[in-house]
Order: sequence, then C-alpha cells, then structure tokens
Amino acid sequence: MAHNSITRLRLRSIFSLGAFVRETREISSQLAAAPGFLGGAVLAEGRLVFWTRSAWESLEAMKAFRDSGAHQVSMPKIQDWCDEAAVVQSDGEALADWDAIYALMLEKGRFTRLKRPNAAHEAKRFAKMWRWSPEQPVKPNSKVNA
Repeated sequence: MAHNSITRLRLRSIFSLGAFVRETREISSQLAAAPGFLGGAVLAEGRLVFWTRSAWESLEAMKAFRDSGAHQVSMPKIQDWCDEAAVVQSDGEALADWDAIYALMLEKGRFTRLKRPNAAHEAKRFAKMWRWSPEQPVKPNSKVNA
C-alpha cells in the first residue's frame, strides 16, 4: 500500500514561470533522494496549470519531505505565484493514471488559501484537464531509497 500525494497549481502570471520551473527542478531532486519515496511525476497541463503526483511508503515519509529542504522553502511562494492551488491525498496503490488522479481531485481535493485566488478557486471548481505535454517522471534515487 502507498500513500499518494497529488497537487494541482495554476500560476497567476507567466512572469513567475521561470522561478517556478527552477524551484520545481530543485524539489524534484530533493524528491528523488527522499527516504520513503516510491515514485512520481510532474505534469505541465497547459494554461499555466501544473500537477504533481508522488507515492510514498507512508504518510510520515511524505510529511518529512514536505516539511524540509527546497520544498519547505518553496511552499510559501505558492501564495504569491498561484491563483489556484489544491491537494489531495489517498492510500492504496501508487497512482499513475492521470484520468483517475483528476477524478480523485474533483471528488476529494482540498483548496489552499491564496492571497489572490481567481473565480474558479473561490468557487472550488476545476477546469477539465487538458494535457499539453507528457509527464516528467521522477524516480527514486536507488542509492538513497534502497
């Protein structure tokens, strides 16, 4: 059984895209080396919407990652960068099917408090998923997680 953590973020402006991509790369490196990380991916949906999926050995392993390093530094920036942000977590098989992930987000997603949410975020609505590019897998660093 895995603990799955899914995020959906929509950037307010293209001007924050460069910083967002740089920090996403740093977080992906931290993720690959995180104890308990089983696998995951980043998906650029289009329209400045980005998804992440990560599977963990346990909720505690996910929280240890979330609350440390590059991820901990970047989390507060979401308040300024995003006008939509949501997260959903589940236990079971490691999720990799984006249609199932989208359905889970629709059903159980929790919206993050933002400084400048857009109308969709305020209404707790998600646009239909529109995949712009293939996912970018993040694999565990076998030396760390072995």
